[in-house]
Amino acid sequence: MKITTMLNYSGDVKAAARELADLEAAGLDLIWVAEAYGFDSVSLMGYLASLTKEVEIGSAILPIYTRTPTLIAMTAAGLDSITDGRFHLGLGASGPQVIEGFHGVKYTDPIGRTKEIIEICREVWRREGPLTHDGKHYHLPLPAEQASVPPKPLKIILHPVRPNIPVWIASLGEKNVAATAEVANGWIPILFIPERAKMVWGDALAEGMAKRDPALGPLQITAGGLLAIGEGEDVKNVRNFSRSMIALYVGGMGAKGKNFYNTLACRYGWEAEAEEIQDLYLAGKKKEAEALVPEEFLELTTLCGPEGYIKERIAAFAEAGVTHLQVHPVPLGDQTAPQLIETLKRLAS
Repeated sequence: MKITTMLNYSGDVKAAARELADLEAAGLDLIWVAEAYGFDSVSLMGYLASLTKEVEIGSAILPIYTRTPTLIAMTAAGLDSITDGRFHLGLGASGPQVIEGFHGVKYTDPIGRTKEIIEICREVWRREGPLTHDGKHYHLPLPAEQASVPPKPLKIILHPVRPNIPVWIASLGEKNVAATAEVANGWIPILFIPERAKMVWGDALAEGMAKRDPALGPLQITAGGLLAIGEGEDVKNVRNFSRSMIALYVGGMGAKGKNFYNTLACRYGWEAEAEEIQDLYLAGKKKEAEALVPEEFLELTTLCGPEGYIKERIAAFAEAGVTHLQVHPVPLGDQTAPQLIETLKRLAS
């Protein structure tokens, strides 16, 4: 099992990037870089590439509506080149509020668009000839009747380091997860509870795997949560750090009936709590919403406790198919984040 973490992008990103060198030395395998509606992730990943030598770097995620398919392919090829083959392309649809509200782009057919984008990216990277694609959403080159000049297919000028850059998809809904299992190298779920994953996603994963090209290999999965190693109230307090995040996602990331994370909480079995958290959050009562997040939800989406307990949580994630344990280390006492990563590597081995 590989150990990964997410770059802290909400504070001083340069300071967070400099800390990555110590995490890399401690054995961190992969650093994920998010792109919400703060700074773009591509410039940050380029900066990380210049500061590191071995740790893999992945986008988690590049929103599919904010770039053309060929620009996504070019960006991935460029990052794979400057990292000497250490890049992972994580894609996702984001949500209507961000895409339509911040980018002003219509949020339509995320599954179909994602599949086409991946097809185009892989064709660009293979560089077997001029790029052509005639899909529902993307036509390359542009049809003659829509073009201002006679269209001509092109191919990427430079030779990508790899023709098979790993592609990950962030997905939650059954149809999206089935599509992920069918066409992607890896899956990026959120609020992942290993003990309930089969109940929620088992059928969707099986449906997608039945259509999967064997050449893609086994589906990789990255999931985890807050990491704190210790005992007593300190560990419980760290676990509680997740309250605000879970309440935000379940309560505030979308409108009534249009919140993927609220639907997930319901499918996990917390229907009543999910509804009340959303009502409170949308009414501006965030602290009250946070207080309603079930203790079990907090525990099952984190890795907080003594070493023996952490080893049990690692086993649970592995049993659920997780190949890349994604953690956010929270040091206790005189601990450091690199020490936590070293301990986690030892326990995971």
